[in-house]
Amino acid sequence: MSTAASVQAAPVAAAAATPVLEVTDLKKHFPVHRGLLSRVVAQVFAVDGVSFAIGAGETLCLVGESGCGKTTVAKTVTRLLAPTAGTVVLNGVDISRMQESELRAYRQQMQIVFQDPYSSLNPHLSAGAIVREPLTNFGLASGSELDERVARLFERVGLRAEATAKFPHEFSGGQRQRLGIARALAVNPALIVADEPVSALDVSVQAQVLNLLIDLQDELGLAYLFVSHDLGVVEHIGHRIAVMYLGRIVELADNDSLFSEPLHPYSEALLAAAPLPDPDVRRKPFVLQGDVPSPMTPPSGCHFHTRCPLVQPRCRVESPPLLEVRPDHWVACHLRQPGTS
Repeated sequence: MSTAASVQAAPVAAAAATPVLEVTDLKKHFPVHRGLLSRVVAQVFAVDGVSFAIGAGETLCLVGESGCGKTTVAKTVTRLLAPTAGTVVLNGVDISRMQESELRAYRQQMQIVFQDPYSSLNPHLSAGAIVREPLTNFGLASGSELDERVARLFERVGLRAEATAKFPHEFSGGQRQRLGIARALAVNPALIVADEPVSALDVSVQAQVLNLLIDLQDELGLAYLFVSHDLGVVEHIGHRIAVMYLGRIVELADNDSLFSEPLHPYSEALLAAAPLPDPDVRRKPFVLQGDVPSPMTPPSGCHFHTRCPLVQPRCRVESPPLLEVRPDHWVACHLRQPGTS
């Protein structure tokens, strides 16, 4: 079974001299158990050698089809899942092998905003109690100071301070997601992982929440790992974009470079499939053949070769490394390697 080639250093923007988050050759494999003895008969290669870095005040977006491993990366980075291999370095400290007792001190530095604003909030707690809980857990405030901080957090995310007494079912979807953002901000994290945070919201509400996240980043210097399948959302909020396919990053570039001139065939296909707001503008068709292979039995060589219209014999047997082919533009494709015509 082929696995991704290790990358010497995580791709990082030139401006981010000291990354808030640095991920190197991250892998997460899930064992498949069968039989009366529950023996391991196979592995699901959900994340198979991912490397990237994020600096303060920067948003890195993970995009790709459903099942490509985006959410698994998010959960592994925040140590909701333990990595199979690789390293996750948060503010200079490797947290990838820490035990739960050691992790507690670092969880304050990273928070997550979940996809579903309905199921991610405890329906039995008031809105104020939901935001108050992390402050209490980490001993950051008490008494009247605690109430004042909660009220300020509500106002910061666009909710009225009087809403602290309400319960989640009394809020709209957009308000619930603002509540989730307030909960994440409560402990003053350096990194927020946002897993499809606007996919369950109406389009008009999506824009409001995205603009809120951008304003908070400008104000607080937050680093975002933003997971999305919506290229319109990604174009609006992302500084750099990492395109994932079957557990691997196939292209990583700044926003303008990726949307104006994608270099990987899969990135081209994603952009060609995205709808345009102008009905008179037509993109050049780029239709992929076949279905996404199973992550339990990924193809040898380049994982994309079974669907790539530009496939070469080398692609079927040799996995392309993620290389910097232009300044801050990384691609895992044999056709784009230096010296390839």
